[in-house]
Amino acid sequence: MNDRPIPAAHRTSRRGEQHESQFRLLRERRFAPFFWTQFLGAMNDNVFKIGFTSLVTFQTARFSGVDAKTAAFLISAVFILPFVLFSATSGQIADKYDKAMLTRFVKTFEIGVMLIGGAGFLLHSAPLLYFCTFLMGVHSTLFGPVKYAYLPQHLATAELVGGNGMVEMGTFVAILIGTIVGGAAAGFVEHGAVVLACCCVAIALVGRLVSGFVPKSVAPQADLRINWNPVSETWRNLKLARENRTVFLSLLGISWLWFVGATFLSSFFSFAKNVLSANPDVVTVLLGTFSVGIGIGSLLCERLSKRRVEIGLVPLGSIGMSVFAIDLYFASHALPAVGHLLTVGEFLSLLPHWRILADLFLLAMFGGFYSVPLYALIQSRSQSSHRARIIAANNILNSLFMIVSALMAVGLTAAGVSIPGIFLATALLNIVVATYIYSLVPEFLLRFIAWLLVHTFYRMRVVHAERIPEEGAAVLVCNHVSYVDAVVIMAESPRPIRFVMDYRIFQSPFAGWLFRQAKAIPIAPAHENPQMLTRAYDSCAEALADGDLVCIFPEGKLTRTGDLNPFRHGVSEIIGRSPAPVIPMALRGLWGSVFSRHEEVHLPRPVQKGVMSRLTLAVGEPLDPASVTPEGLQQIVTDLRGARK
Repeated sequence: MNDRPIPAAHRTSRRGEQHESQFRLLRERRFAPFFWTQFLGAMNDNVFKIGFTSLVTFQTARFSGVDAKTAAFLISAVFILPFVLFSATSGQIADKYDKAMLTRFVKTFEIGVMLIGGAGFLLHSAPLLYFCTFLMGVHSTLFGPVKYAYLPQHLATAELVGGNGMVEMGTFVAILIGTIVGGAAAGFVEHGAVVLACCCVAIALVGRLVSGFVPKSVAPQADLRINWNPVSETWRNLKLARENRTVFLSLLGISWLWFVGATFLSSFFSFAKNVLSANPDVVTVLLGTFSVGIGIGSLLCERLSKRRVEIGLVPLGSIGMSVFAIDLYFASHALPAVGHLLTVGEFLSLLPHWRILADLFLLAMFGGFYSVPLYALIQSRSQSSHRARIIAANNILNSLFMIVSALMAVGLTAAGVSIPGIFLATALLNIVVATYIYSLVPEFLLRFIAWLLVHTFYRMRVVHAERIPEEGAAVLVCNHVSYVDAVVIMAESPRPIRFVMDYRIFQSPFAGWLFRQAKAIPIAPAHENPQMLTRAYDSCAEALADGDLVCIFPEGKLTRTGDLNPFRHGVSEIIGRSPAPVIPMALRGLWGSVFSRHEEVHLPRPVQKGVMSRLTLAVGEPLDPASVTPEGLQQIVTDLRGARK
């Protein structure tokens, strides 16, 4: 087993290697002990919360002063309150100290917390159980920044999506197991409290044992002076997160997912009892379906994104979440009337209930598509010295959104809105919020459009993808075969690209909107518009000075024969003003498609034959700008393309 962190200098080296399953990480010490530690923590959280919620919902008489209708929302709010109060402090601690040491401290703390919770179960004391809920929130608050800052410190860049997918999958499988154990234990009418107490303490002890194998993690900022004022530090963390606009809006996106998730998860007990007329065991089926959906969606992210941080999946996730949440509302109004609480067998025997389960599963699966790329994006674009504090800012925002979610649910319930009505309101709000975020950061929507168009029609292969730099300025140069060349390159690049495009493209309604959002640079020949040509070169210089990628098609026009047109001198003008590495690329497989100027164009194969067309993007070695000439560059691109056009 490899127990050493991967040096930063080698974190991109695996991008070009043959794909390995993300499950192999479970065989490595740098990941496995950490995975099982967080798995057991998430499971224990849910054994306790589900057990507590089930007892006060279905055995309300044993807990004086508890309102069964709002208990689930109150438990959720109490659990996340520490995230608001202590996240800023925990982020500093995670940046200052070894994360392995912090992990073991948190797991020791969990044992004490569960002893208090066990006493609350045995005494049927709601105040004691609410206090334990608060302390479990403190436990999760301390572990949160450690959890997500640990991954980029021990995983290669190409492993981040898979590692995050594994953690998300593990978390929701743990939720599923915790739900089953908590619900089953609470189902023992006479001895449920004793069983819950024993389970919670036992899981905490095993978690502490496993945490002893988590490898050492060097503190990224050991000299950090901790600010113990939670108010000022919270504000400072939020300001730190806002320095990178895309990262901050990604934090808001994740927080919104927690708003949606908290609304659904907290509603399941009332949904089962009052809408589905089902007993507590059916709640386990609902939560299990939701958890499996999130887990499968999280695991699929690595395959769909090809081990990259593919933020194009985020809009896909938000669309799916709204579609299936709205359908859940309608499905909840097409249920047969029953006169008693249904058992699991009776519930599953009725066909309309399978539509409910399908909606929950698909809603959760698209939630996985939504969350995993956002977490990976935050980790990859945050500076290592204060990554844990960025995660802490994320936890602060998450908790605020979850508290608002609980308050909204309580308010709507008090106003007489049904649980399906709350689901519908959340789905409609999701559309509004998603539209707002994507309008602020077009990169998400652009990557989605590019990913959808390319992967609908083509089976993509990228040769030497690691040669496209993940940071720093560079000029990308590619042959020009079709009208979708830029979209294909956009879909396969690890970061945004400023394309230099013929000004006439911007006159098209859809293509013009797309490339304006991508901040493409319009260019015109000197004999048509010399002022625009000058502005284009100035814009390229500014983009390279900002460390951006600039892509140009030096042929200046689409090929009419499939062969390369002579390269013009635009590249020389750009690198003459702003010397930057030049990266030659070649597209293979687009000539002859409906998007090209081939005389006998045909539709892509999914439309024509039902089989995906094969498309290749070959990336060459970066070139020293001082050695680049149009003629030499054309020969390199021709060699990269090979015989296949």
